[in-house]
Amino acid sequence: MNKNKPIRLISLFSGYDSQLLALKYLGMNVESWRTCEWVVKSIQALKDLHFGNDNIDYSKDLAKEELIDFLVKKGISADYNKPMTEKQVQRLGETKLRIIYNNIKATHNMVNIQQVNGNDLGIEELDKYNYIMTYSYPCQDLSLAGKQKGMAEGSGTRSSMLWEVGRILEECYRGGYLPQILLMENVPQVHGKKNIEYFNLWLDKLKSLGYKNHWKDLNAKDYGVPQNRNRCFVVSLLGNRSYEFPKPIELKLKLKDLLEETVDEKYYLNNKQLDYILDVNNVALASGRDINQRIVNPNIAKTISCRGAADQRADVTNFVVNDNNKEYKAIDLKEKLNLILPLQKQVCNKALNFVEPTDVIDYTYSNSRLEEMGEGYIKTKNKYNNNIGCTLTTNSQNFGVCVKESKNFRIRKFVPKECFKLMGVCDKDFEKIAKNQSDSSLYHLAGDSIVTTCLGAIFGSLFGIDWIEKFSKLGIIKK
Repeated sequence: MNKNKPIRLISLFSGYDSQLLALKYLGMNVESWRTCEWVVKSIQALKDLHFGNDNIDYSKDLAKEELIDFLVKKGISADYNKPMTEKQVQRLGETKLRIIYNNIKATHNMVNIQQVNGNDLGIEELDKYNYIMTYSYPCQDLSLAGKQKGMAEGSGTRSSMLWEVGRILEECYRGGYLPQILLMENVPQVHGKKNIEYFNLWLDKLKSLGYKNHWKDLNAKDYGVPQNRNRCFVVSLLGNRSYEFPKPIELKLKLKDLLEETVDEKYYLNNKQLDYILDVNNVALASGRDINQRIVNPNIAKTISCRGAADQRADVTNFVVNDNNKEYKAIDLKEKLNLILPLQKQVCNKALNFVEPTDVIDYTYSNSRLEEMGEGYIKTKNKYNNNIGCTLTTNSQNFGVCVKESKNFRIRKFVPKECFKLMGVCDKDFEKIAKNQSDSSLYHLAGDSIVTTCLGAIFGSLFGIDWIEKFSKLGIIKK
């Protein structure tokens, strides 16, 4: 592709638009032409990162009622799952309403993909511009972490939003103005056994519109960032164009290289909470549903339940610990809890056998890993001492690292800035994103995004640009 031809980027399911960020990191002549994002927090991040200089009050001629009507019809969301009701939008207050409206206008945001048609993309002068359209549609119904409801057309799942992209492209095709380049990103399960039929149907649809498809799974750890994040990418080029995916590079950054030297105490795992959970008297005297209420930190053990009647005081031997839906009888509750819950004692002590003083141990204390928290898991060296972070998710506040401070190991969460480093985002750009976000929003934004180095490598291969040189100069990777 002609790298000197200006790029107009159309980003569907935008988030904070890491695709645009990657193109900027490559030094491309790129313009954010259209975005499509419905979540208020993501729209704010998109505005702060890429349109920070746009301070126009687009809402000045609109009354509060008009703003409410516009936002309700567009279907903005506060929780990534469903649109806000009219009452919820009304409760936002006029100042917030105007901020959201102005952010939408500043970011050229079409908001609701179900309301977008081909004409809305504004594709014109194809001889002068390279139009790239990206679509990282929802993965909740595909990933192993979800319920795997699939992405069949008409199924009503969030992942079936893919077929809205197909509808828009068909409208463009009938109008004679298709984007020359398409880029899809999603979890590898998109072409797994349960979804391969629909994945192939999708590729066939693109082929019928004149695209030649190229797809491959790329892992971020093979493209300069110490995160074990495997994702499927599909590059579709209009016409009979060949494409070769970028080759993996040697990983020279370690997880510890991305950690902050000074971290607020609030990010450290609270020993008092762990001690409370380990107190057999506190747990054993509870019963039924009360047990979950007595656990201070549910991220450590989500289900500790009691056998027998809910109204019956329980003996220690009546308890079971549910590890990822697998039940284990506890001969002694305290002994079982000692195996699973006090990570600082169990993980760190066992890890001392194979870590160096400056190594970082990566772990998650979310429920999905409890099943593996036995002796065999802890002593598997490459699970811990590989200096590669686990896959970040939208709940990355449940992930953490074991760091050595003085003579002791301590466990803490990743701070948001570290998560964004693992997503290939420069510090200065993180500060822009974080400007109007809470910690929980930042964790979600990072886990819901795409690693910029994978994108940079893909675009670099497409336009003949040395992405390694560009990203190393920015300090995102090491050559």
